[in-house]
Amino acid sequence: MTRGRWTMVVLIAALMAAALAWTFLREPAPPAPPPGPVATALGWTPQISVLAGDGVGGSTEGPAAQARFADPYGLAVDAHGVVYIADAGDNNRIRRLHPDGRVDTLAGQGEGWRDGAALQAQFNTPSAIALDAAGNVLVADTGNHVIRRIAVDGTVSTLAGDGQRGFVDGPAAQARFDGPMGVAVDAGGRVYVADTYNDRIRVIEPDGRVHTVAGGERPGLVEGIGAATRLDTPVALALDPQGNLLIADLFNNAIRQLAPDGTLSTRVADGGLLSGPLSLAVTHDGVIYASDINGKVVQISAQGHQLALAGVPPQPRFARPTALALDADGGLYLADAASYRVHRLHALAAGATAPPALIGPAPDAPLPNTAGRWPLAPQDGWHEVVGTLGEVRGDFKGESRHHLHGGFDIRGDVGQPVLAIADGKVDTPFAAWSVGGQAEGLSLGRLKYIHMKVGRDPRDQPFDARWQQLFGEDGKLERVRVRRGTRFAAGEALGSINRMAHVHLSVGASGFERNAVALGFTGYADTFAPRITDVAVLDDLDQPIKTGADGRVAIPRQGPGVQIVVEAWDQVDRNLPRRRLGLYQVGYQVLDAQGQPLAGYEQPRFNIVFNRMPREDSATRVAYAPDSGITVHGSAVTRFRYLVTNTVRDGLVETGRWQPDALPAGDYILRGSARDYSGNEAIGPRDLKVTLLP
Repeated sequence: MTRGRWTMVVLIAALMAAALAWTFLREPAPPAPPPGPVATALGWTPQISVLAGDGVGGSTEGPAAQARFADPYGLAVDAHGVVYIADAGDNNRIRRLHPDGRVDTLAGQGEGWRDGAALQAQFNTPSAIALDAAGNVLVADTGNHVIRRIAVDGTVSTLAGDGQRGFVDGPAAQARFDGPMGVAVDAGGRVYVADTYNDRIRVIEPDGRVHTVAGGERPGLVEGIGAATRLDTPVALALDPQGNLLIADLFNNAIRQLAPDGTLSTRVADGGLLSGPLSLAVTHDGVIYASDINGKVVQISAQGHQLALAGVPPQPRFARPTALALDADGGLYLADAASYRVHRLHALAAGATAPPALIGPAPDAPLPNTAGRWPLAPQDGWHEVVGTLGEVRGDFKGESRHHLHGGFDIRGDVGQPVLAIADGKVDTPFAAWSVGGQAEGLSLGRLKYIHMKVGRDPRDQPFDARWQQLFGEDGKLERVRVRRGTRFAAGEALGSINRMAHVHLSVGASGFERNAVALGFTGYADTFAPRITDVAVLDDLDQPIKTGADGRVAIPRQGPGVQIVVEAWDQVDRNLPRRRLGLYQVGYQVLDAQGQPLAGYEQPRFNIVFNRMPREDSATRVAYAPDSGITVHGSAVTRFRYLVTNTVRDGLVETGRWQPDALPAGDYILRGSARDYSGNEAIGPRDLKVTLLP
């Protein structure tokens, strides 16, 4: 090839390459792949708002803020933002909360077991609910021992179970469950069931066959495959993105994982933040949210790190959060069954401060209808009261200010039957606790009965089949089960008094207890005027400031201020003279030297009022000064020394001091005040003369 021809070939090749390159550059770039889901933020600070419910039990529909629920236990959310609520208690309905804030009923009317048209159907204590791919609502119908389905057209049918308590696998119509509380459904239509009191996980196949995939004949904590595994009271289910079934294993205090190959393992073990998991929700990237019996909401990362979103100070805790569901923005819906409310939790912006959260039942909600009954026979007669709400209690280890007394104590004989004071329905899977212990008790609706052998006589024999006794390998009684949905009538025996020789009665969810004296017991009377025995002031080291030779206490006008202490006690009519009880409300006034109240102190400032139990553990040391309680071993006298410049009332707990810097130097009087629940004013040496130093 000649040199000219070679040059021409090279030139043509270069031109072709340039043309190709130009064509490539002119082509539009391929579209970027759509962004994937945003990773779930960890440890976010929630703002807690009320979506529905006014904190009073009932069945009102309409605007969410005025809606009322009886036991809003389960939640599910559809693609349109409709929140489905399993409302048990006396309602036994499936309710809906629409995006426009309207609450109505999807299905159910009255307690029973009836299929058919939605508003003629009946349920008995519905618990968890789930939605399948077609939009059908699946319901764990706990009290009927069946799984129900509400079709898109509103027809209610029984998916599996014959309505009898038991354990039977096989065709759906012949299968038997024992109080199923959890339900979940996968994309293929397989329905998973937490068969709570059989301690098993069951599956309802699309063809209707029911079979067991985990759990055995007795509760326990055993990993592995199939019938060799053990669970203990599974109450809630959720599927993660890999197809693992997560299980809230209540009495194992764990979250268990059932893999697609049938292997049961422990995903979150005992020993972390959870104290008896009640509900679960799982994000697209495997972050778990769980609530527990102590009112916490815990976030668990894919690596197992646990972070408290609620229930650990400074975050408030819920009364009994029984259900969680994810919202479209990465937040949570939460059903607080014992507060009769549905909440939403969403992340605050960085640096923002959450406004006070409206949590818990309404403080003025009507109390249970007890008709004045006492929990001991005769129920319409008089019994001795030996403890009231808010009294200081020790721990038998030398700490005299360990906790506040959370109820109302009635003296009784060891072995005496404890009787229901109102009709009630068990609404929690954690209804009985501490078998054989001094604090053994039973929760029946809003009432708790403590210090008794639950469901059995003094010889440990059960009253009837409602009280399921579980024994260990050594034959020792380990637990008494009382199934969610079990009903008891007023006057029925609930247990027998144990060695504590009294019944402790409390009203309201844990952390939200009301003063039980408000129930109005027949024959109860209190005309005894409380006694004030001392008024004192403490310096900034909590040490008493001594009285001078002139009979006055010298107080600096400047500085951090002082704490005012009022020591007082009360009795009720016909009690033993040695039986000292705590006060209902305690406060103070500031008077001039002639005994006239200063401006702002015309009425006593009652900062200590035991109308509701405070939620914070710190409340004991906020309400009571050092040397309160039983401080001498063997002493039968409890000292009630109230820090009246602090605040413990209406569920609030705050510290404070009297700071007299705005007053001129001179002589004044600090006057203590105290009243019992019946309104009797305290008598005794209630004035402390003080001098404010220049």
